Amino acid sequence: MVGWSATAALAAYAQRRPGIPTVGWLVGALGITAGLSVGVVGAMFEFGELTFRLFHIGISLIGPLYIAWGALEYGVRSPRGRFTSRLFLSAFTIVPLVVLSVDRLSGQFAKAFPALGDHYDLVPRSLVNVVQVVVAIFLVSALVAVLRKPRGTRRVQLGVIGLLALAAVLSVAVGRLGLGAVGPLLMLGAVAALWGAAAMAVRPRRDELDEDEYDDYDDYDEDFEEDDLPEEPVRRKRRNADPYDEAYDGPPVRRAPAAKLRGVITIYTLGEGQEAGFDRIADEVVEEVARREPDTLLFACHTVPRAPLQRIVYAIYRDDLAKEEHEQQPHVIEFVRRSSAHVAATNVIELSLSGAAASDGLAALLMPH
Repeated sequence: MVGWSATAALAAYAQRRPGIPTVGWLVGALGITAGLSVGVVGAMFEFGELTFRLFHIGISLIGPLYIAWGALEYGVRSPRGRFTSRLFLSAFTIVPLVVLSVDRLSGQFAKAFPALGDHYDLVPRSLVNVVQVVVAIFLVSALVAVLRKPRGTRRVQLGVIGLLALAAVLSVAVGRLGLGAVGPLLMLGAVAALWGAAAMAVRPRRDELDEDEYDDYDDYDEDFEEDDLPEEPVRRKRRNADPYDEAYDGPPVRRAPAAKLRGVITIYTLGEGQEAGFDRIADEVVEEVARREPDTLLFACHTVPRAPLQRIVYAIYRDDLAKEEHEQQPHVIEFVRRSSAHVAATNVIELSLSGAAASDGLAALLMPH
């Protein structure tokens, strides 16, 4: 019951902020929790061929493999790296799944949690060993990718990767060793670590960011109470600025961005009667983005005339770093938290802009100042 409750909470996080990493973690949690449920049945009535196979498909294959793949999707930004990981994921899901489902079993079953090697022969054991090597490669690749990111943005991500690694290791340990009565506790620990990682990834904590990444509230309006904001905005130095302009407070020099622009389209489906509440907090976050995020080039919320319960938010960022910093801004985190009460479903489409043309006044037209 505890395992399924944590999995349901993880499913709620995945619905609130859908993405490939959260889908991978949810599949991993389902694998571990389903294996634990089968283990409970086996411990009560004695394991058999079916319960033994399902138990190890969940905790020795699906659980750790999809947890680690979700970690790689979370930490690695390279499209080539992600594409390669998906090829490995497909190969090391289908083949081991078939072998674990049909390969011959040997030995006598009991009520204790059985280790993988107690009843499987050489071929399935070898395949699972290879899968667990792939799990380690995924986790190490995710860790290296996060360590290469700027110091101010990687602390939360390192915590997420650490919890995911703990969940995968606990699941692998139970699958390889059984561990008797300790096995169920370790599996619950794996689900709890996975849930904690997802919660940390969906809602980063302010205290994980460096203190020197924040500005004062000096530029807030005098009638704006400091207590109205949960946190301070992240400071971002102006890019490609001319030294002369920095010294004399002149206008920045326009230069072409070094990296491709990034775009995100978010489609919100609102609950009945929630339009006014969502529009109010959407207007607030649009104003804050316009005021505090120079590298968010466009951020606009649209209504859909023929679908009154839909809202479309379209954003353009200078590059990947600008997108990441936008997602960590306090006003954006607060918008995600408050809007969840008004939103029934969310669909996110990420874009890599290869080219664009617009008049100079477009951003000023769509974003308030």
